[in-house]
Amino acid sequence: MGYWMLGTTESTEQGAPKNPGSINGGMGKREGPLKGIVVTIAVKDIDKSLAKIETLGGKTVAKKQAIGGDMGFTAYFKDSEGNIVGLWQASS
Repeated sequence: MGYWMLGTTESTEQGAPKNPGSINGGMGKREGPLKGIVVTIAVKDIDKSLAKIETLGGKTVAKKQAIGGDMGFTAYFKDSEGNIVGLWQASS
């Protein structure tokens, strides 16, 4: 997966902003269902979140995958209105 971290503020080793209210992110190739800007939500457990999303009418479009070795995991789903939304689970 071609993905590059983008930062607007000082970050931790995992890429998270050190200052509350700051935003960092990343940019990946436009491929598959990910062809535009994707809002990503931090969750404690991607597997449980995807299961709940499916019961509420959403559909998984990219299953859980590891990012950056030990940084964490990501997954993507399509909501009931057709929007692609990302999930992020940091490694603990």
